[in-house]
Amino acid sequence: MSPEEQRRFLELGREVLAKQPFSVLLGAQLLSLRPGYCELMVPMSEEIQQQHGFAHGGVLSYMADNALTYAGGTAMRVPVVTSEFKINYLRPAVGERLIARAATAHVARNQAVCRCEVFAVKDGEEKLCAIAQGTIAKLGEAPPTPGEPA
Repeated sequence: MSPEEQRRFLELGREVLAKQPFSVLLGAQLLSLRPGYCELMVPMSEEIQQQHGFAHGGVLSYMADNALTYAGGTAMRVPVVTSEFKINYLRPAVGERLIARAATAHVARNQAVCRCEVFAVKDGEEKLCAIAQGTIAKLGEAPPTPGEPA
């Protein structure tokens, strides 16, 4: 991808994010996007913390879900949805911001399997807080296989 193509790709991804009311509510920002890779950031605020003062698990889960979907969708270059994902919480997320980085592990015609790591950033140091893996599915029906009736 040329730098101009990368810029347009990221711009399109940011337009999609801006159309997601929940993402806007959280203040999510798309930091990097290229085919099969996504980096998503959410600033830490009191509103997204749970009673012990660290990020609510649902916020980490949102970040993993969205980053996985961006990675899979950009790899397949079609509209997609999350089919399923699993997340492991490793440590409390404490810091100034959260960053999710997702990449495709396998891409097929109708789905992609992706992995994601979610980090809390405090004083410039990243600490791994969660790991997720998910299946991202092509939205809509797959075209018929040659030789099969439509």
